[in-house]
Amino acid sequence: MIHCSSIGKTALLIAMAEGSETDDYVSRAREKGFNVVTGKVGSMDVQKIIAAVETAAKRQGLTDDSYRSQHALYHAILDALQGLGRGPLQLGNILRTVGLRFAIVKGPRTLEDSDDLWIAVSMYGMIGAPIKGHEHEVCGLGINHL
Repeated sequence: MIHCSSIGKTALLIAMAEGSETDDYVSRAREKGFNVVTGKVGSMDVQKIIAAVETAAKRQGLTDDSYRSQHALYHAILDALQGLGRGPLQLGNILRTVGLRFAIVKGPRTLEDSDDLWIAVSMYGMIGAPIKGHEHEVCGLGINHL
């Protein structure tokens, strides 16, 4: 059994899990005090990926209208996208597309540091040319303090 002891590891495990395993990781993370939102997005447009993650976080109450909350989430998303693209992510303008599962986790950085608040965004999926069979796996993780 894998333990969700830090916000980053928790976010990555959830995004990479498949089927009922996802629900198990989400339940375990929530039991430990993390707030979790998951979703899927596929696009050739980076703006659509950012919007999908921001919308999911807002709808599920992980972020509010405060600048601090929105800013932390935005930078966590950008950091995760940097991991996906091995640097600045370019998609449609260079004929690349992604299909991703994502997890947004809010809580302490580690279970031992329960007095601070962080937000993590992880993404896992496929990237490549928009032709079946011309893609490969990618993952990215971004963490920011609130």
